[in-house]
Amino acid sequence: MTTKTGSAVDAAKSAIALHYNGYDTPTVAAKGYGALAEHIITQVKEQGGLIHEDKELAQYLDHLKQGDEIPEPVYRIVAELIAFSWLLNGKTPPGWEGLEGIDEHV
Repeated sequence: MTTKTGSAVDAAKSAIALHYNGYDTPTVAAKGYGALAEHIITQVKEQGGLIHEDKELAQYLDHLKQGDEIPEPVYRIVAELIAFSWLLNGKTPPGWEGLEGIDEHV
C-alpha cells in the first residue's frame, strides 16, 4: 500500500512529497521549489494525496534528499498525517479493527 503526503509552503514555493508503503519509515518521494513545487502539489492532488501546509515541517525536512527517510523527531506528526490521509481515502492499516468496542468514556 502506498500513501503520498505533500507538505507545501506558499511563501517559499516549496513542496516535499512523502512516500509510505505501510511498513517502513516514510521517505522523501519528491522535493522541489517554484514551478517544480507546483508540479509536485498538482501530482499529489491528482493521486488523491493529502496536501498539508506546514512551514515549520517543510523547513525541518528541507535538508533531506529524495529517498531519504524522515527523521525520528517527526515520526508522530507524519504518522498522524498519513493516518488522516488513509481515513480520508477509505483505507485502514493492516489489522485495524475500527472504533467499534472502544469505551467512549475513557
